[in-house]
Amino acid sequence: MSPSGGSGQSGNGPAGNGLLKMRELAAASGVSAATIKHYLREGLLPEPVRTSRNMAYYPPDFVERIRLIKRLQEERFMPLKAIKRVLDGDPERTRALVELEDRILERAAAGDEARVSAAELHRRYDIPREVLDRLAELEVLTPTARGYSPSDVKIVEAICRFRAGGYDERIGFTVYDTLRYKRALETLVEEEIDVLMDRLPGEMDADSAAKLIEGGVEPLQELIAALHGKLLVAELRRQRAARG
Repeated sequence: MSPSGGSGQSGNGPAGNGLLKMRELAAASGVSAATIKHYLREGLLPEPVRTSRNMAYYPPDFVERIRLIKRLQEERFMPLKAIKRVLDGDPERTRALVELEDRILERAAAGDEARVSAAELHRRYDIPREVLDRLAELEVLTPTARGYSPSDVKIVEAICRFRAGGYDERIGFTVYDTLRYKRALETLVEEEIDVLMDRLPGEMDADSAAKLIEGGVEPLQELIAALHGKLLVAELRRQRAARG
């Protein structure tokens, strides 16, 4: 029996071929029929198999596509037009990219669970409260009501070591000098994320990719430190040569 004839109740009809009715699609995807119809109108879903003017059947892969659309809406706050552009490109890769992002952010959130209060941070490092406040205003530190994250603590520790070594206000160094490194790293990290998200999704599962990125953090920090030292000396030599 062809999809354009009959009720679809036999083994050869749409239902027998694994296609879903609207109510079945809504139940399987966890999204209301009204929302699914809206996705159809917006072109986010391909046309279903229509058996009559008022009856349509939907492929099973609609379920994951609908879940992905909802996820991009609710977790990424993406408008439907942007979601359509993404899905029209490569929906499988988009799904892999979202899963990888989720794994990375989940691991980061787990690491941020242990927070340190402002009082404890001040006690450990004897750093002035106004310095902490200024660093938070500059968004170098990002404390919450629960305190400072482990990465915040590392930043404070590094700044304290700078200050202990003489890099302080007496010779013109202030917390505003951290902005130079923040801005440079923001550009670097933006490019790094673009590269990782271009190369990893689809090449391995999300957990393996997240572990790969996590494992690369320490050697990357060593690489940046070594390059920084090398470039610092090279720039000093260049400036001395320029002075003649």
